[in-house]
Amino acid sequence: QVQLVESGGGLVQAGGSLRLSCAASGLTFATYTMGWFRQAPGKEREFVSAIAWVGSSTYYEDSVKGRFTISRDNAKNTVYLQMNSLKPEDTAVYYCAAVWTKVTTKVDEYRYWGQGTQVTVSS
Repeated sequence: QVQLVESGGGLVQAGGSLRLSCAASGLTFATYTMGWFRQAPGKEREFVSAIAWVGSSTYYEDSVKGRFTISRDNAKNTVYLQMNSLKPEDTAVYYCAAVWTKVTTKVDEYRYWGQGTQVTVSS
């Protein structure tokens, strides 16, 4: 059974940093593109960042470029999202997701999802 477990969320002041982790199991991690998505209250789930299964190309939503960095450690079956210079607008539940071999930023193309971790940024 595929499991994705996020951790690292919390409450931080604007301008601060958090590092999210997503530990994957039950899949051949290196063959999956991994993504981070977020959902704020009353809003649709939206793409934040992704890292490709092959070549580790990275992709970012425009509002987080230069502030967030996605990375993966295939030996640890873990994907990370380093979030710097956080803004109140970043407040959301952050979800880790996986899709086999595809390279995509589209929420509806990801197959497996974690339970989410809350990120709250105070002003």
